[in-house]
Amino acid sequence: MKELYAPFVRTEKPILVMDVRSSEMTKYAANAMLATKISFMNEIANLCEVVGADVDNVRKGIGSDSRIGYSFIFPGAGYGGSCFPKDVQALMRTGKQHGHTLEILDAVENVNQRQKEVLFKKLSGAFQGNLKGKTFAMWGLSFKPKTDDMREAPSLVLIEKLLAAGAVVKAYDPQAMPETQKVLGNRITYCKRPYDAVEKADGLLIVTEWSEFRHPDFDRLKSLLSRPLVIDGRNIYDPGKMK
Repeated sequence: MKELYAPFVRTEKPILVMDVRSSEMTKYAANAMLATKISFMNEIANLCEVVGADVDNVRKGIGSDSRIGYSFIFPGAGYGGSCFPKDVQALMRTGKQHGHTLEILDAVENVNQRQKEVLFKKLSGAFQGNLKGKTFAMWGLSFKPKTDDMREAPSLVLIEKLLAAGAVVKAYDPQAMPETQKVLGNRITYCKRPYDAVEKADGLLIVTEWSEFRHPDFDRLKSLLSRPLVIDGRNIYDPGKMK
């Protein structure tokens, strides 16, 4: 096996040989650690809002410490996908089956579920809790950029809460709209272009940080929106410039 995989590990990525249980635990523990970093940073982001700190500065500060690094410390709308939710829950379940509660992972999971509701709460607050009959644009549906994967995507939680509140959702995603339609059917409107979603909307929600959303025509955005409201769920815009 080492000989077979040798061409793929020439960049100092080691091949480790271990027993089956340790190898399975390594896979789960690695994803659980990355999920923990995400939930931790989301907790810090929420605290920054309360105390008036800038989470982007905090991220840069702690990321400069080589013991922490910059990977997986971007705050946002929660993690999704096929690996992190499943592996965190699997590790928790394994612990409980053996009489061992993984308290940190309990917290990671709880924080992530709460984080998926943060954008809805911000939007609801902007309209004093009355979203009925309002139309909202959503940029990004997949759980992360460069994929059409909708498994455990934060956008689905947000959409369900918006629809339950009586709002209309117009969405755009470069890749994930067909997959979203398999899940939601025609309960929302799918737009061919990002600006089509924004036209006459009461607000814009940034849910997935696709590269094409990073530098839009802000003047055009403002002219198309019924209300100049942008809720940036991925911190891709500079708040001072947006104001």
